[in-house]
Amino acid sequence: MPRFPDHPCSHPGCPRLVPRGKKYCDEHAALHPEESRSAGGRGYGSKWNRARRRYLEKHPLCVMCMKDGWYVRATDVDHIIPHRGDPVLFWDENNWQALCHSCHSRKTRSEDHDPVYHY
Repeated sequence: MPRFPDHPCSHPGCPRLVPRGKKYCDEHAALHPEESRSAGGRGYGSKWNRARRRYLEKHPLCVMCMKDGWYVRATDVDHIIPHRGDPVLFWDENNWQALCHSCHSRKTRSEDHDPVYHY
């Protein structure tokens, strides 16, 4: 059975190595609790998929692309303020926006680089 090499912890600036299947070292895993659970465990199960589908039917265009004058079909429902595990913020539709996958990935990447927790 092949052994995969350890890789660096995903926390910015941490040089510690972690085994395959883990994203963070033991010290930093506590700082990223939402990422240690499955998507369903973080709230992205069938209830979310139904709500997401309904939201995208009502808001079919990416709001970020529209600001630049582009009409691009939205594929993702983004939490404007990252919920970081807060169920009230997670289900607040006033905290949702429709984005194309590219805009959602860009926004999420910038937020995950320096996370802010709203508890």
